[in-house]
Amino acid sequence: MRLSSLILALAALPLVPLSLAQKPYTPTKGSEILWDTYGIPHLYAKSTADLFFLYGYAQAEAHGNLLLHAYGESRGRASEYFQATPASIKADTWVWTNSVPARSADWLKQQTPAFSGYLEAFAAGINAYAAKHPETLSEEAKRVLPITALDPIEHSQHFVHFTFVAGQRLAEPAITTATAATRVTAKLEEFKTDDDAGSNGWAIAPSHSASGKAMLLSNPHLAWAGNQSYFEAEFTAPGIHIYGATQVGLPVLRFAFNDNLGYTHTVNTIDAADLFRIKTTKLPDGSEGYLFDGKALAFEHETHTLKLRQADGTFAEKTLEIRRTIHGAVIKEDAGDPIALRVGGLDKPFMLEQYWQMSTAHNFAEFETALKRLQAPMYNVIYADKDGHIEYFFGGDVPRRSSGDVAYWAGIVPGDTSSTLWHDYLTYAELPKVIDPPNGYVQNTNEPPWDAAWPNNLDPKNYPPYMAPTFISFRTERSLHMLSEDKKISFESMLQKKLSTRAELADRILPDLLAAAAQYGTPQAKDAAAVLARWDRLTEADSKGAVLFYAWTRQFMGPAMSIQTNFAVPYSLADPMHTPGGLKDPAKAAAMLDAAATETMHDFGALDVAWGKVMKFEINSQSNGVVTAPRGPAIDGVSLPGNGGYGNMGVFRVVTYGPLKDGIRTPVHGDGYVAAIEFTSPPHAMMSLSYGDSSQPGSKFHTNQLPLLENKTMREALLNRRAVEAHLEKKENF
Repeated sequence: MRLSSLILALAALPLVPLSLAQKPYTPTKGSEILWDTYGIPHLYAKSTADLFFLYGYAQAEAHGNLLLHAYGESRGRASEYFQATPASIKADTWVWTNSVPARSADWLKQQTPAFSGYLEAFAAGINAYAAKHPETLSEEAKRVLPITALDPIEHSQHFVHFTFVAGQRLAEPAITTATAATRVTAKLEEFKTDDDAGSNGWAIAPSHSASGKAMLLSNPHLAWAGNQSYFEAEFTAPGIHIYGATQVGLPVLRFAFNDNLGYTHTVNTIDAADLFRIKTTKLPDGSEGYLFDGKALAFEHETHTLKLRQADGTFAEKTLEIRRTIHGAVIKEDAGDPIALRVGGLDKPFMLEQYWQMSTAHNFAEFETALKRLQAPMYNVIYADKDGHIEYFFGGDVPRRSSGDVAYWAGIVPGDTSSTLWHDYLTYAELPKVIDPPNGYVQNTNEPPWDAAWPNNLDPKNYPPYMAPTFISFRTERSLHMLSEDKKISFESMLQKKLSTRAELADRILPDLLAAAAQYGTPQAKDAAAVLARWDRLTEADSKGAVLFYAWTRQFMGPAMSIQTNFAVPYSLADPMHTPGGLKDPAKAAAMLDAAATETMHDFGALDVAWGKVMKFEINSQSNGVVTAPRGPAIDGVSLPGNGGYGNMGVFRVVTYGPLKDGIRTPVHGDGYVAAIEFTSPPHAMMSLSYGDSSQPGSKFHTNQLPLLENKTMREALLNRRAVEAHLEKKENF
């Protein structure tokens, strides 16, 4: 696109302050985007800045409406751009209460000149696509334009610090007053729930690999729509060749590999944010203040006015009265006291640049140098490289606290004393990690760090008591089982293990349940037990018994399937392959099976209904991806029998199916982006992106990978131009 044409097109877009005006950018002639037949963009750039421009352009083309919605929300202006709803007002209030816009502007000023230029190029790419193809964007999405270099910074802070870090901390009931016992229970249940976030990650060393080459499995589980959506791409520029994925709206790859190394993330059990109970008092002028170390301090006050777009296009206003303490923003009241939130990492503005350095590193030394910056406030890191090194790292900002354990900090701590107010974080050297362990692999499935290299466990006693809790999930146990059962793992075997639908919980508890039903069960419970006895313990489409077992699991382990109090033997870090186990109360377990049978008969008319008859792979291709589309009928007719299942049943191939509607459950979360990499020269990689690489209405690339999901297959990563051109959908020249 000519520079003059771009300027004229942008002139018609909404005005932004001159201080944030986006600088024009014209990519070097010869830069290209090649889109393959699965809708994956392969970017061929003449410079690094050109690469960022192409990536912004490609994101706008594949996810334009979702991208602009995400940026509007991260600006705290969703109620202004779109239409005010209780949810949008709450979201905007959260952004402004936590100073995301102002802090992001400060972060932008602190970027290096080079990286700031890359952010400007990324924003220019988005604007260039919007100017050239305005018809592809919704009218409400276009209100967010133009995009500036501030937007990816603002969105990254909103997404990571105030969605993941703060969101993990703010799960009710941990935010409310509770005893120490219920605090720790609430915290552990919060961490173990698979509903909102989760991932699998493996790194296999040459000593445990059949080929003698290191291997990496990247397998994040997040929502199948909205701001958690992944976008897959290949980057090629002078000295740069990277493949991977990131959330829509971010300008760098968070899950990536290059010709030398690769890394993935899982959500960790980090406590990088805390809640403080503020004790109010009167100041000398009669206004309200708060106590801190015996002194009366004044609240910091700020007023902000939200513009609320009404259905008729007019605007109303809502004034926010925001209070802050030295801890952070006051976010709610509890038992009459203000509660302030303190989030880690708000003094670290270089997260995006760190990711760029991680993805462009050439070896472990360079990668570790980038990792040591600790600019990302959370996430486990699992790493492998062609030299054979592997690493597990419990990453993020763990506050350096003076005292207290996980249970103490899970509650609301006193805010009237400096003894609880932290200012610093543990260093890279102080955080849990495992590098090149003798067992030949590292893994994580969102559990605490202690068994990352089982049986070479990290000892929790060597770390502060507030570092992380101690528990395990059956998905973790399935992971350990599969990694340790073979002396050597081939690439093909790793793929098979990744796609395993076996329920570890069934292997652990089903014999005891069948015995309990035989001794204590009603006739209906015994009929149910007969179905479970014939079940293959898989969650394949034709598995009969899995639906019934899922219903029983919700009875036995609670709605989130994470409570482990009904087991006879509790979990032991020293014996994860056999604990927890047994039935504490066999008669109660048999009664639960009877209740599960009643539910299954009511919902489906049979105890042996096939898994794939209930669990369906469906995507509404007309959805712009802003929210999870309600179930069907799928507008484009894509409705396939599902496989895979709930992580808390011990299924490694996690697909979290949503609420039952018309006898059907459809995915809301789980296996999205998957990359299996073997570090040969060049690397060999197989990929999957369940919900496709585009969320634009009507795009065939939103649903065309569902058949791969149904068939439990993956596609070859196209890692050179010849391979891309052999599977070319279209080419765009700049």
